Amino acid sequence: MSADPRRSGAILKVIVAVVAWGASFIATKVALRDLSPVALVWTRFLMGVLILGATAAFRRELRGIPVRDLGYFALLGFLGITFHQWLQSNGLVTARASTTAWIVASTPVFIAILGHALLRERLRSIEIAGIALAAAGVVLVATRGDLAELARGRFGAPGDILVLISAPNWAVFSVLSRRGLREHPPGRMMFYVMTLGWIFTTGLMLPGTGASARELAGLGAGGWVAVAFLGVVCSGLAYIFWYDALALLPASKIGAFLYLEPLVAVLVAWAVLGEPLGAATLLGGGIILLGVWLVSRPSSVSAPTRSPRPESPSPRTSGGNREPSSRPPASSPRRDGS
Repeated sequence: MSADPRRSGAILKVIVAVVAWGASFIATKVALRDLSPVALVWTRFLMGVLILGATAAFRRELRGIPVRDLGYFALLGFLGITFHQWLQSNGLVTARASTTAWIVASTPVFIAILGHALLRERLRSIEIAGIALAAAGVVLVATRGDLAELARGRFGAPGDILVLISAPNWAVFSVLSRRGLREHPPGRMMFYVMTLGWIFTTGLMLPGTGASARELAGLGAGGWVAVAFLGVVCSGLAYIFWYDALALLPASKIGAFLYLEPLVAVLVAWAVLGEPLGAATLLGGGIILLGVWLVSRPSSVSAPTRSPRPESPSPRTSGGNREPSSRPPASSPRRDGS
């Protein structure tokens, strides 16, 4: 029997999205050579908003939201776009792209912890073990195997701390997103969240508008390629491809592809930025993925594998990845890379 071309096309879209998100950390490092973090985030998400909005309008999916949801969407926009991207873009000024990708991969673990602490979700012993493993992996990655750094009161590069903070921040965003995902299509919700987040970022950029304008005016071809990749591909097309695939494939199947994201980041960072493929970093990354897998693996009683419009996965999966149970729930607004 020949393969269903629609499903094959959906899988290709997922792969493109995951590769783009993995490479986003490297593109951010490249763009930050000539742009301040706030100018980069503002320009990137302006492009993303335009792409998402144009696509939604073309597909006749762009509709208003109830006034009662405006404050809720504004909170999500601040947490998931403005604050989250401020943390990661500033963190990447000094953090390695590969280290950032591995740390961000631990987000599902924070979602599981939040689900237990705030939503009273039960943590199985295997999930507790996964949390411990992921934490050990993060320490190994951040210190690059030099655990004596912890005794000296250091935890990797200064930016690693900001990146680490971004992981639980995305977990909070993901847990809060669940209500909206039950009431709105994920693509429309992401458009409004991104738009409001970009508006807040505009407020951050206003005090330095002149400097940001000069940075953008002097940006070279390589810098614009990096910014365009982040805005058009990572914050625009990748989200569209992701949600298109969700309409045809089970969330659990799509979520599995997200484990490729940090691997893509490591390889691209090595090829483009010359970041070393250290044994401690690779080992720590593998431990993180193992821990995330233990936290995310389904219990013995599984839910239906698919629905016409994917609901937000259970608390720990939700989002922010971590979505599918641990990675952005496939149906929750995805955090794109940096």
